[in-house]
Amino acid sequence: MKFAVLDFETTGMSSDKDEIIQVGLAVIDDAGSVCASYTSFVKPLRTIPVEITRLTGITNQDVSEAPALDEMLSQLVPLLDDAILVGHNVNFDASFLQAALDQSGYLPYAGRMLDTVELSQIVFPSMSSYALGSLTQALGITHSQAHQADSDALATAELLMHIITKLRTMPMFTLQRLNSQFDPDRSDTGWLFAQVLSWRDTQPILSEDEYHHFRQFALKVNDWGEDSTSKNNDAAQTLQVLSEMSFDEYVEAIHHNLQQLLPGYEAREGQNIMIQEVMSALQNDSHLLVEAGTGTGKSLGYLLPALYYGLKHNEKIVVSTHTIQLQEQLRQRDLPLLQEMLPVPFKAAVFKGRNNYLCLRKFEGRQSIPDHALNRDDAVLRAGMTVWLSETLRGDIEELNIGSRNKEEWDHVASDTASCLNRVCPWFRKCFYHRARNEASKADLVITNHALLFTDLRADHRLLPAYDRLIVDEAHHLEDVASHHLGQRTGHTSLSIPLQRLWKDARTGLVPQLLSSISASGSDEGTAWVERVELAIPKVHQIRESWERWMDASFQLLSSQAVTDETGNLTYRIKPDQLPSQWESYCVDGNNVIQHLSDLIRPLEKLLVEIKEEVEELTMQGMLTDLSGILNELSGVRSDLQSFVSLGRPEFVYWIEGHSQFKARSVWLLGVPIDVSGLLKEGVFDRKESVIMTSATLTVDKSFKYVTDQLGLDSAERDGKLKTAMLPSPFKYREQALVLIPRDFPTIRGRDGDAAFHQALIDSLAEVATTVGGRMLVLFTSHRMLRAVYEPLKEKLDEVGIQVLGQGVDGGSRSRLTQQFMAQPASVLLGTSSFWEGIDLPGDALTCLAIVRLPFQPPNHPVAEAKSEKLQAENKSPFMKLSLPQAVIKFKQGFGRLVRTTTDRGIVILYDTRVIDTNYGKYFLYSLPGPKMEHLPTARMPARIKEWFTPTVVEVIEEVQT
Repeated sequence: MKFAVLDFETTGMSSDKDEIIQVGLAVIDDAGSVCASYTSFVKPLRTIPVEITRLTGITNQDVSEAPALDEMLSQLVPLLDDAILVGHNVNFDASFLQAALDQSGYLPYAGRMLDTVELSQIVFPSMSSYALGSLTQALGITHSQAHQADSDALATAELLMHIITKLRTMPMFTLQRLNSQFDPDRSDTGWLFAQVLSWRDTQPILSEDEYHHFRQFALKVNDWGEDSTSKNNDAAQTLQVLSEMSFDEYVEAIHHNLQQLLPGYEAREGQNIMIQEVMSALQNDSHLLVEAGTGTGKSLGYLLPALYYGLKHNEKIVVSTHTIQLQEQLRQRDLPLLQEMLPVPFKAAVFKGRNNYLCLRKFEGRQSIPDHALNRDDAVLRAGMTVWLSETLRGDIEELNIGSRNKEEWDHVASDTASCLNRVCPWFRKCFYHRARNEASKADLVITNHALLFTDLRADHRLLPAYDRLIVDEAHHLEDVASHHLGQRTGHTSLSIPLQRLWKDARTGLVPQLLSSISASGSDEGTAWVERVELAIPKVHQIRESWERWMDASFQLLSSQAVTDETGNLTYRIKPDQLPSQWESYCVDGNNVIQHLSDLIRPLEKLLVEIKEEVEELTMQGMLTDLSGILNELSGVRSDLQSFVSLGRPEFVYWIEGHSQFKARSVWLLGVPIDVSGLLKEGVFDRKESVIMTSATLTVDKSFKYVTDQLGLDSAERDGKLKTAMLPSPFKYREQALVLIPRDFPTIRGRDGDAAFHQALIDSLAEVATTVGGRMLVLFTSHRMLRAVYEPLKEKLDEVGIQVLGQGVDGGSRSRLTQQFMAQPASVLLGTSSFWEGIDLPGDALTCLAIVRLPFQPPNHPVAEAKSEKLQAENKSPFMKLSLPQAVIKFKQGFGRLVRTTTDRGIVILYDTRVIDTNYGKYFLYSLPGPKMEHLPTARMPARIKEWFTPTVVEVIEEVQT
């Protein structure tokens, strides 16, 4: 096999309009070596755009004397002869190649093509990114000049050899599965798998002792009954050690161990206070609120006392986080460290919601679907999961790189309660969910998340193992998550996806599979069963039609009543005492859907029970269980729709959401409790002996009053069961952070500002960014204002070589934009709501944080509006009791982006002069952890910024600019 690995740099993304400016080619021979290469600049007919020069480093001067396109092709084309074309996103390079060949009079390239993006997704399914730079870094491939065609081509060539090497050394079952999943006559990827399998057949048999083979799959895991250690093998010894060691001696021993393991480690005052406060709360059966800012070390602050108490008293401790990111940080960093530090062994487990785990039985069932019956993304994901099975010990979706486009494919194979065969399932002892649950039951410490915490509450505490002591990290999210998970949310896909899984067409879906299996079963009842199953098919069509009709009616109702926001989102609250004129006819459409669902569910449920009793064949039993699962899912949707149509829960606020662009398919019907404080009090705080809640942002004006009210802790506070603690920061904020408020800055008019404000903001941001050399994050509360600022700011900063990245303007997720920002120091990143928290830009990555507007939430959101009405009915101020505290907490989160370590130093600019012009402004400023604050004329800011930074930093900034 001869591979020609090709990479082009171009003036843009369109092969119809843009031109090639550089080519890189590496030819790989049968021995796997680069036997030839070619690189050249190419002279385009127009100038290279500034953003392309910034990305690639290729200037107009570089290409001014370069060969023309046809001259370049005369050198390139012979090297492609009899070669398989390879590229990282090969369709991009191939489209430019075909356009160039056509333009210069050559025949089109007609050979095979392999995409190293697609192959990497299959062969390296757990990579966090498939960008070439990320892959080369992870695999240790030399890649000195990213976005230069010669370097990219050589790096891609080496990546291809890594891929082929891994394919050749895979377990035989895995390779055979990949070969069966892609038709080599239809797919060049399938052709490669067939070639590797053919080569493998000629080689000596490789040892596969590290894998466990079951039902023609190669797995990394053995039966969970065999490889899970029992809880507290050394329980007696642990108890003896801890009974002879006071808590202070235990903490001192761990600090000593940390100093030995981590030279330079110093105990932090705030962390020591937290350790003692958490221990006291656990010992005294009290609840605790702890505000612990960045750098406190709050994870160890609660884990150390929790483990001591739990092990000594043989009590399970549950820790809940809001984000997967923190959950994984605890798993990968903090728990392994503690395993080394603690004087006694302990067992910890991470336990997530069930649909985070792969169902092996369902995945096995998906193998029979040919690749051409799946879309390309789903076929690639299925192949990647096949490889992943030979590598994963957890079967957790978090290990896979799954995009939003693959979510439906994951749903087909995710574990769920209703379709579980439990001990009857042939995969039971390999099951990832039951493995995780078994480990959680045996663990001393269980790490879970807020979502599962409240799903468990709704399921009468049947999901999590029994516990009486709970630690809640990222506790400022607790109320929102509770509201979401204790409410209901039904969208277009809530019905369309399960219906599609029932019946997509005559060959695809569980109903056609059931019909086929019944016919093949030879049962005496088979004919009657087939007739009854066939009756379900028109009912599925009826539901689809009535559902589409009701979704159209929902969007019509929404668009007639709601005001479109800046991003095209529509929101309309359904008020029982102010129903719209079309509500009655609207409900008729809704009740039709509900009735059609009942007509489908009831007879099918009855039939499935009959078949289960008569047929013992395992494959049929699995199929019937999957069908029962879908019917159970549809029953849940029906129940939520009945609640919505009848507005049946007076303690709920109901509303409709949608988007003007996507219309009926974007519609969501929602209902959530207006106030979750009572539910939290009854379901959590009254049930548990001790609940410890911590976050960097729990207080407003140095008081926990807002969070105690929202979470239902006021009675615990009155009874003395609630303790609170605000921890001192390890950072010297007065030396590390300067807050500047331009006192003469224009006042914002309206939510999105006006032309005068926009122009002043653009001018000031450009001046500040130039002064600090980029490394600047600008936080907006409005997408519309961000977009208004983006283009003119980009134009200004292009002139001084500073890149501008905009959320929702430049493509990519939050993490991708953050990576781009950190990779290019001379950058300004414009972000909205999701950038106010959860991103970490330590050290020199971030020098300046600009907050454009105080982060008040829109008061007309249905939940905020309903809460405000409730407060007004109680003669309380919605602004002081709700809007202001929420804004202060989010403001503190935004401020926390700047200083992340003891060596960080930077500037915060507040462009919203309400912080000094209004009575409530003081709540924002007083909430900050003690930075130096100054208000000054806007014109003085650049000079003050230069003064603030040390000469050494200024020299670095000037070097970046040049």
